[in-house]
Amino acid sequence: MSRVETATPVTRRRRAGAIALVLALLPLATIAKPPAEKPRVPPPGPGALPAVPIRDLYYGDVLFYFYQDDYFQALTRLTAAQAAGRLAHHGDDSELLLGGLYLSLGQHREAGEIFDAVLKRKNVSAPIRDRARFLLGKVWYQRGYFDKASEALATAGSGGLTPSMDAERQMLLAQSLLAEKRYADAIAVLDHWQVPGTWQAYAQFNLGVALVRNGQLDAGARLLDKLGQTESTNKEVDGLRDKANLALGFALLQANRPADARPALERVRLEGPQSTRALLGVGWAASAAGQFRDALVPWLELHGRNLLDPAVQESYLAVPYAYAKLSANGQAVEAYETAIREFTTESDRLDESIAAIRHGGLLEAVLRGEKTADRTFVVPAGSVSDAPESRYLYHLMAQNEFQEGLKNYRALRQVDDSLTEWASSVDAFDEMLATRRERFRTKLPVVLAKLDHVDVDELQRRRTDLESRVVAADNGSDFAVLGTPRERAMWSEIERIEATLASAPLADADDNDRSDVADLQDRLRLVKGALYWQLSDGFKARVWAARRNLRDVSQGLHETSKRWSLVQEARVSAPARTEEFAARVAALRPRIESAHARVATVRQKQADFLADIAIRELQAQKERLTTYMLQARYSLATIYDHAAADDDAHPKPGVAAPKAEEPK
Repeated sequence: MSRVETATPVTRRRRAGAIALVLALLPLATIAKPPAEKPRVPPPGPGALPAVPIRDLYYGDVLFYFYQDDYFQALTRLTAAQAAGRLAHHGDDSELLLGGLYLSLGQHREAGEIFDAVLKRKNVSAPIRDRARFLLGKVWYQRGYFDKASEALATAGSGGLTPSMDAERQMLLAQSLLAEKRYADAIAVLDHWQVPGTWQAYAQFNLGVALVRNGQLDAGARLLDKLGQTESTNKEVDGLRDKANLALGFALLQANRPADARPALERVRLEGPQSTRALLGVGWAASAAGQFRDALVPWLELHGRNLLDPAVQESYLAVPYAYAKLSANGQAVEAYETAIREFTTESDRLDESIAAIRHGGLLEAVLRGEKTADRTFVVPAGSVSDAPESRYLYHLMAQNEFQEGLKNYRALRQVDDSLTEWASSVDAFDEMLATRRERFRTKLPVVLAKLDHVDVDELQRRRTDLESRVVAADNGSDFAVLGTPRERAMWSEIERIEATLASAPLADADDNDRSDVADLQDRLRLVKGALYWQLSDGFKARVWAARRNLRDVSQGLHETSKRWSLVQEARVSAPARTEEFAARVAALRPRIESAHARVATVRQKQADFLADIAIRELQAQKERLTTYMLQARYSLATIYDHAAADDDAHPKPGVAAPKAEEPK
């Protein structure tokens, strides 16, 4: 008889990815915009956290890869940004994201430590603390530390959880208590618990299981029976209904109530995942009631199903057992011989598969036909052949331990591929550095040649001289200094003519000559006055323009001086920086090679670990088949012994009903 099992949506379905945990924990990241450009966002639902604007560019870069499901790239960039201190505004968020990324890659210990560290911080808000406790409890539950899981889940409040998350929290808490055999505490958590949707069905199922395990068979049977008769079009509820009927049926069989067990077992769907165990149970219920012909119907149905199923294997012993009970010794002998033949064939196949797995064929079969970018952790359709190492692949993939180990192996393969890509990047860095050195070597002489024709000190002196002239002109109202070149030329010409006329020898000249000179002087004064008025009229504007131009010249000279200094500094620092980069790049190569070697070693160990899991499982099947073969041979020998004894006792041949033991 099989023990009663618990169920939850998390254990029934394969996880699409553990990163969904941190998606539920992290507030929504948005890019900060001006108020006028912010989109209208609907109000958050119960348990939702407020949006957090992205204030660090590198955090946005991490989220870019994170939302593309490229978790390894996101993890790499996140740890690099944290090491460089580039996430000043997203400390807590980045830590929670880091924990989720580690969890997605199967690093439960690191993820648990990060979530635990978040809980110890005093400045963490209550909603974040609730979610951290919930996720920490979920991590412990997945790792099998049920005592720690129940402690964390019990202390997590519901204020920071959505209704669905709070329902999952209580369900995981109940299952942790069941795993600890604290049935009364699990009943207290599940009893009178009203939750939406399919969660209620799971709560009812686990409560029924807890009651049965706590010795309250009738109360648990009522709950399981009610769930087992639920009408639904939901495939998830259909599967849970089958589990409830199966659990109820075997619990009643264990309580020696076969008549009550049979209706529950007959409600299990014939094509569902629980069908083989249900058919086996229906047969044993009929057998316990002495109805061996009825028992043969479900047991013979099992003969057409996969021999890897323990229920199918047991049916190969149950059928001849029923024939023996019906005194059909000939059919019993034939059935036992068929069972021995089938068990022997399957045992030989197991030996072939174990040998193939030991030679490293398992992972080749698992990864055959797989795309590099696939992260679903599911064996691709059409990739499983009839090779020995592939024959039991789907059966192995159904095990959680093998799935988790395979996820770790694929993560290691992704790390190995990334290291290979990084190694090629190092070669590109070498080429970039060589190009940089060559460019510096060819461009520096050109730049220096141009700078040699620029005397910054002389330009500075000329600017100072010009500034002095402008100040002197402004203070002395020397209008001509700021005139146009034509105006200054005219003013100089007028002054020259004035000097010439003033120095003209008129002592011995006649009156006509004196009259002409006086007339020229009057006309010159008129021209000079007009020019003086023209110069004085725009003098203030010209002073302002001159001062503005001097400021522009000063800025230009300052920039020139700065660039000159930068060039002089670059002559020394640029080669030094280039060599520093070259040293860093050179140091990367041995680090990558060392990491490559470590990853290769760990990858091989993980491959060996997966092979050990597979071999252990196949050997367990082989041992079970060996046990069944011994039982079949013993029962067959018993029938022959009884037949021989009957022949000795009665001259005429006849077959008496053998006394066979019920196989376990």
